[in-house]
Amino acid sequence: ADGRTFASPLARRIAKDAGIDVAALSGSGTHGRVVKADVEAAIAGGGAKAAAPAPQAAPAAAPTAAPKPMSDEAVLKLFEPGSYELVPHDNMRKTIARRLVEAKSTIPHFYLTLDCELDALLSLRKQLNDAAPMRKTEKGEVAAYKLSVNDMIIKALALALKEVPDANASWTDSAMVRHRHADVGVAVSIPGGLITPIVRRAEEKSLSTISNEMKDLAGRARERKLKPEEYQGGTTAVSNLGMFGIKDFSAVINPPHATILAVGAGEERAVVKGGQIGIATVMSVTLSTDHRAVDGALGAELLGAFKRMIENPLAMLA
Repeated sequence: ADGRTFASPLARRIAKDAGIDVAALSGSGTHGRVVKADVEAAIAGGGAKAAAPAPQAAPAAAPTAAPKPMSDEAVLKLFEPGSYELVPHDNMRKTIARRLVEAKSTIPHFYLTLDCELDALLSLRKQLNDAAPMRKTEKGEVAAYKLSVNDMIIKALALALKEVPDANASWTDSAMVRHRHADVGVAVSIPGGLITPIVRRAEEKSLSTISNEMKDLAGRARERKLKPEEYQGGTTAVSNLGMFGIKDFSAVINPPHATILAVGAGEERAVVKGGQIGIATVMSVTLSTDHRAVDGALGAELLGAFKRMIENPLAMLA
């Protein structure tokens, strides 16, 4: 009645040796006691075996380690000895490689692309350059500034961030960092690598100021004379490969930025307006965003604001 099974000591020993569960046997002894004969009968008839132990939970699979890149030796074995030369990495190239791996490994990149018409911007740029005052230098009189399309792109992106402030952000695990100013980094190619000098508070500066500042920063960047505060930080960046004829591309975000704008070449394309085919100078741009900080809708809003600035450039003069 209390659930116990009565069995003789001999029956228990034989059952244990044979792997028989005495609780599963019907005893023929006094008061249902399991005796030797009951156990021997169970063995002869393939009777109830001891209860199988409860299955153990399968051990959790160890997390899969990230695949390791090929070793130097493995790479070199793929090529015939004497068919190559080894050029050691300098510190700049090592730093760039480390930061690119970090960016692509830890930032969930999201990409948005649209086309901007440039004809109004190119017309305004020509008017402003033609009207630039002259200033005296050691080499004679020169224009006080000469605006480039990239100068106007920097200004347009800064004003777009001012219009869409939620996109002017950086991600940290504890909080979203919302920036009060648009500090725009500009990718500059230098021997052996790339550096991104920063135009601080670009939304507050005139086009001529941005133009002259960029010429100074780019020149000193190529001479490797920038101060750390002139290329560290920033809230966004521009990477322009249009001068190389690249139509469009996607740039890698430079932490702690949450966005970077990749700019392609301006080229004449067929466009349809009012049901009629015409010709316009069109530039494709791709915004890479850190999806943790700037999701698709917010990125689209920012890119839309940028497009309005580019296609209505007089707003940059206000």
